[in-house]
Amino acid sequence: MSVLHGLATRALRGLDPEDAHGMAIKGLKAGLGPRGGRDPAILATEVAGLKLPNPVGLAPGFDKNAEVFGPMLKAGFGFVECGTVTPKSQAGNPRPRLFRLTEDRAVINRMGFNNDGLDPFAARLTRRGPGVIGANIGANKDAEDRIGDYVTCLRRLWGMASYFTINISSPNTPGLRALQTRAALEELLGRLAEARDSLPPEGRVPMFLKVAPDLEEGEVETITETVVAHGLAGIMVSNTTVSRPWLRSSFHGQTGGLSGAPLFELSTAVLRRFADAAAGRLALVGVGGIGSGAEAYAKIRAGAQAVQLYSALVFEGPGLVTRIKRDLAQRLKADGFRALRDAVGAK
Repeated sequence: MSVLHGLATRALRGLDPEDAHGMAIKGLKAGLGPRGGRDPAILATEVAGLKLPNPVGLAPGFDKNAEVFGPMLKAGFGFVECGTVTPKSQAGNPRPRLFRLTEDRAVINRMGFNNDGLDPFAARLTRRGPGVIGANIGANKDAEDRIGDYVTCLRRLWGMASYFTINISSPNTPGLRALQTRAALEELLGRLAEARDSLPPEGRVPMFLKVAPDLEEGEVETITETVVAHGLAGIMVSNTTVSRPWLRSSFHGQTGGLSGAPLFELSTAVLRRFADAAAGRLALVGVGGIGSGAEAYAKIRAGAQAVQLYSALVFEGPGLVTRIKRDLAQRLKADGFRALRDAVGAK
């Protein structure tokens, strides 16, 4: 089956990127996805109380509408994050809005939170089986009260997800990243904390904030202290970047968020800054540019308790997760670690 999945991945790369993604979702729903084997015991870990068989998660954006979290868990991911979901369905930005930068092992997207909305998302989550499934929540582009949209999502999905991620870091919804500024973030997290505390305690799960890598001096410390003050569990570091390192692909001038290999160094540097600022008070998940066990290991040693990936699947296919886990386990053992948690933040 691994040969067939490799052939399928190469075939999909010949299609328009968004069409290829749609075909991949259909194939997974039809039961054509890979099956991951048993995880090495050394990879088992716990993040903010979430028990994970391994630390390699699927980043949001792949399963926007919570359609294939089951198949992706079976493929070997330790956890899957669905979304971003907004209260109302929305079409997102005009196509083309997704670009493969093959020479750079990168992707540029300006999707704009295209999704089916809360109701179908919630209906699918109610049918989920075992495994850690996160819900990444956002705001509609035309919302008059964007913070209210986050509260609506939290209330509607309460008790359905293993954790929530508050996405204020997409560059493709105008003005969204302004919620990372101190006053706006205080209001957002304050209203979400108020909603959380009014909901049934049995549905309470960890909440994370997802941040951009494009942060100014002092913003890391401000965000960290605000997240701690409002009782969130941790931070997802990071979303796509609007910066443009030197790229070979002809698509380098497209607007949108850049992900994949060119994001690795920037996102890892920002992760280290958050690890220093948090000083063990928050769970950190490293996201951005991971395409190998070595890169997953680097994120963990930079302070991440777990990692997420997505863009590398475009080029490597879903079998990549098994290779990353095998390599990661070997690296941990070679460096004398008995458990993954011992390597977190190790210099």
